[in-house]
Amino acid sequence: MTADIKKTDGPAGTPPAGPEAIKAVPVRHYGRYVSALIALGIFFALIWAFANGDINWGAIPDYFFNDRILTGVRETLWLTFLSMLIGIVGGLLLAVMRLSKNPVTSSIAWFYIWFFRGTPVLVQLFVWFNLGFVFEYINLGPVYKDEWSQFMTPFLTALLGLGLNEAAYMAEICRAGLLAVDEGQTEAAHALGMSHSKTLRRIVVPQAMRVIVPPTGNEVINMLKTTSLVAAVQYYELLRYAQDIGTTSGATVEMLFLAAAWYLILTSLLSVGQYYVERYYARGSSRQLPPTPWQKVRAHLTSFSSRKGVTA
Repeated sequence: MTADIKKTDGPAGTPPAGPEAIKAVPVRHYGRYVSALIALGIFFALIWAFANGDINWGAIPDYFFNDRILTGVRETLWLTFLSMLIGIVGGLLLAVMRLSKNPVTSSIAWFYIWFFRGTPVLVQLFVWFNLGFVFEYINLGPVYKDEWSQFMTPFLTALLGLGLNEAAYMAEICRAGLLAVDEGQTEAAHALGMSHSKTLRRIVVPQAMRVIVPPTGNEVINMLKTTSLVAAVQYYELLRYAQDIGTTSGATVEMLFLAAAWYLILTSLLSVGQYYVERYYARGSSRQLPPTPWQKVRAHLTSFSSRKGVTA
């Protein structure tokens, strides 16, 4: 015996109701709230500690645009540019030598990279500065001849110490970029009759730039901060000028904070430049380039306006 049971969702003659709407309950991330409160607590505790410390904060804006400080900023940027120029050119040359099939040039490049990467930058600066104990004179024949102490100025010491050391690191970055290019590109270029140097210049290096540029940008920022070490060899840049002003004015710690603020400003500007350079070289690998900061802001403003219009 079978019983027919009719299921009705309402009065007779009305169609059955649809499925009940799903109520989505967002997941509660309590850990985020706790970590945010802890971070804010530490942040405000640090602000309170620095605000109540024995520091004359008014001295920082008084000297922020001082002529000697601005001169130090200019010297820091100039030294960063020249050192990176030596590093990039030397690094690319060393990378090509390292990848060469000639065992002599490959060994020379390997030894150079091993030596300069294995010794601290500050030690290298002191070595260059005190090489007068080894070479009393520098004699380049009819071109130049002088005492080593007169030849090795603080500027030249800083330039050689930073630039030659950077070349060792840039060599590994450039080598990684060159190895990232498929060997078929080189074989195809040689099949078309292109020489090795032309293939490297027109085919390999442009494609390797996509791999080389991001870490190079980091090296530029790191070089800007590393220039502070040259104060140890009597070269006047941002930190050395800040230290001198701190000694004469009695605001030693305040001038260190001032120098740190300038380093933060300069590295932030370099980071923005690095972003746009990386975006430029990403054209060959990405179908759609990442949005610029201004495009992100404009997109957020547009979406906010559209949501406001829908709500109204």
